[in-house]
Amino acid sequence: MSLPSHALTALPENIPLADERPFQTIQFASPLPGPRILITAAVHGNETHGTFAINRLKDQIEAGEIKLERGVLTMVPVTNPKAYRLKRRMGDRNLNRRLAPTDHPKQFEDHIANWLCPILAQHDGLLDLHSFQTGDAPFALFGPENNQGSLEPFSQASVEEALVQRLGCSRYVYGWLYTYAKGIARRQKEVEAGRFCSQNVDTDPSYGVGTTEYMRSKGGWAITLECGQHDDPKGREVAYQAMINTLIYVGLIKGNAPEVAKNPQVLGLYDVFDRHHADDQFDKQWKSFDVIRENELIGTRANGTKIFAERDCFIVFPNVKSQAGQEWFYLASVGRRMSD
Repeated sequence: MSLPSHALTALPENIPLADERPFQTIQFASPLPGPRILITAAVHGNETHGTFAINRLKDQIEAGEIKLERGVLTMVPVTNPKAYRLKRRMGDRNLNRRLAPTDHPKQFEDHIANWLCPILAQHDGLLDLHSFQTGDAPFALFGPENNQGSLEPFSQASVEEALVQRLGCSRYVYGWLYTYAKGIARRQKEVEAGRFCSQNVDTDPSYGVGTTEYMRSKGGWAITLECGQHDDPKGREVAYQAMINTLIYVGLIKGNAPEVAKNPQVLGLYDVFDRHHADDQFDKQWKSFDVIRENELIGTRANGTKIFAERDCFIVFPNVKSQAGQEWFYLASVGRRMSD
């Protein structure tokens, strides 16, 4: 059977900037004071569970089915319009890396940052809705312990730890920016050894800053929810329920208090490995949160170097499509954080 002609036409990579879908926020404000909550979706253009969920909630509020009791609710159904149009992870680059305003925007994501970062700074909390390529159950990422360090100073760990347990999932991961910084330090050594050209890889720890990290830098709390696999429609319900649970917990809407997850799995990221060559290969078709035993083979470099697990751990974000000089996979161990 032949395909219709329109199916054979590739979407144009670049169109005039003014012709891209305009940035859009949906905002509801109660006359009564309260928290200012931001919900974002489609930061990566092919991760759209949150987009459907936001539009559903918008319709319910407009119809009077759900009432905003106090505070401000702002929702961004499509955070990266170019990537959304192209139905892929990013437009010109990954929006969830090196997120910061710039006086000299060059890539489309720079324009998004100049619009999005001030919005983040105007809110008290962020729920960022994503999805994943491989894996099974939804999971959430939350921030560091309270600290006054230089990398990610923070003072709202208790808020994030309480809220993340009420989203509707039971797997939680922390340690992102610290582990990323560790990987950057290792990558810098590879540059110094001549394996990579410094112009072709990122060696700035701030490259790990995305929506949640930027939100924390402005004093707010922030949680990322990975709602399910990209093409699994059940992820839409996961995203919707997490929004409802969040808004009930912070007091913006009424409803039954969301239950705390039973038997949660809390994991701390502790290491990340870059891909050195396109021929670096995994030993198995790993998916996020697969268990790896001590001394088990994870993968083999193009030069024959084998990477073994130094201890029992979990693999997170294995990426068979990563390019040389980019993150290939993360490792996590059972964490000791979480109180309620």
